Amino acid sequence: MLSSMKQSVSQKLVVLGASGATGRHVVFTALARGHHITALVRRPDTFAPRAGLTELIWPDVTDSSALRQALPGADAVISALGGVGKGPTTVCTDGIRSAVTAMTSAGVARLIVVSAHGALETHDKSLYSRALWANVGERMRDKEAMEQIVTASGLTWTIVRPPKLSDHAATGKYAAGTDLPIHLWSAIGRADLAAFLIDEAQTARFAHAYPRVTR
Repeated sequence: MLSSMKQSVSQKLVVLGASGATGRHVVFTALARGHHITALVRRPDTFAPRAGLTELIWPDVTDSSALRQALPGADAVISALGGVGKGPTTVCTDGIRSAVTAMTSAGVARLIVVSAHGALETHDKSLYSRALWANVGERMRDKEAMEQIVTASGLTWTIVRPPKLSDHAATGKYAAGTDLPIHLWSAIGRADLAAFLIDEAQTARFAHAYPRVTR
């Protein structure tokens, strides 16, 4: 069991999907640790003005040129992109394709992406995987395509595969590893997931790996 770590060295972090349920936790957790955040959002004034926070409007996730404005001097990009609603979606795939293009152009190497347990080789016959795909199969297809872009990118990537996400208050603790057992009841709070993402940006423990994170 690992508790979230803190680091005094300030970083510049770019957060994709910053206005989403997980992305907001990433933004606020990073700011609380003294990092400088560029939050990519669809609409202006998504966040109240705050020291260390810059908003950049990114209404079209296929637009890599807009994303390039956020990258000079960045230490890492964290993606909390996710599709919403039912039906086919390519939000994660399109957004990460744009991010990889922009990062390669800008010379920014560190990319941390939120995917989900149940993607690719973890899409198995377990009760968890079967239930997940029965409910959000279209989103999982999007995440699988996204993961393939990430691993082929040449960047220093980490693909985070949490189980079910909840809105529980932060506990300050989580379990993280590449082979943690995931059960039908497994879950992680978004606030604790955000802490893990920032921890991984601060100290790369899972470069070129697929960590699972649970409470």
